[in-house]
Amino acid sequence: MQDRNFDDIAEKFARNIYGTTKGKIRQAVVWQDLTSLLASLPQRPLRILDAGGGEGHMACQLAELGHQVLLCDLSGEMIQRAALLAEQKGVSQNMQFIQSSAQEIGQHLAQPVDLILFHAVLEWIAEPQVALQALYNCLLPGGALSLMFFNANGLLMRNVVLGNFQLVAPEVRRRRKRSLSPQYPHNPPQVYGWLEQLGMEISGKTGVRVFHDYLQSRQLQTQKFEELLALEQHYCRQEPYVSLGRYIHVMAHKPNLKDGL
Repeated sequence: MQDRNFDDIAEKFARNIYGTTKGKIRQAVVWQDLTSLLASLPQRPLRILDAGGGEGHMACQLAELGHQVLLCDLSGEMIQRAALLAEQKGVSQNMQFIQSSAQEIGQHLAQPVDLILFHAVLEWIAEPQVALQALYNCLLPGGALSLMFFNANGLLMRNVVLGNFQLVAPEVRRRRKRSLSPQYPHNPPQVYGWLEQLGMEISGKTGVRVFHDYLQSRQLQTQKFEELLALEQHYCRQEPYVSLGRYIHVMAHKPNLKDGL
């Protein structure tokens, strides 16, 4: 098993993820969470790490707010795309770009960071707990982790809705090399357990795309997008919808040193 590098499908990734209704919903829902998360952190320009940041859309939004953002990615192609986007947005002065895996980014940091984004990366990593430990070590006491992962529950539900019963068995994995279907879907309680084992306190959970991907008519995804987005944003933090999201966004804080006194 090995971690996924997107050099070979960067264009396909951008077209099928960022340029779609599912990408817009993901961006809108997670940005709501991040706005709340930022309010819980010191009210100053923050040091932020976007680990596996891809094209850097979220990183650029944070840089626009005046925060200092370091984006790393295993893919050199993604790094180039993120740097170009930052230049287009006029935020290059607030950003750094390093080609590195999340597991090794600590050696490139001069000091710990206030906030780490780790979005849609965990499901492409062969040893997820190793990556989470490495990122935990990069976080300041009292700092926050914004983790979004591919939900095994959502994958099962989607396959059943489509009638792909042969793909429901957990041992079945898509084998197409250029597929955008994540390699290692995760069971939510297991991921929550990993965070708690690190000593992190989970402060919020959000389902990302709790309705969109289950619609029988794809036309509704575009024709009724505004209504669909409103429904997503209304229900995404309520159960059972959280646990049925195609992705789950979980927010957690590293204990403050004062808390242990």
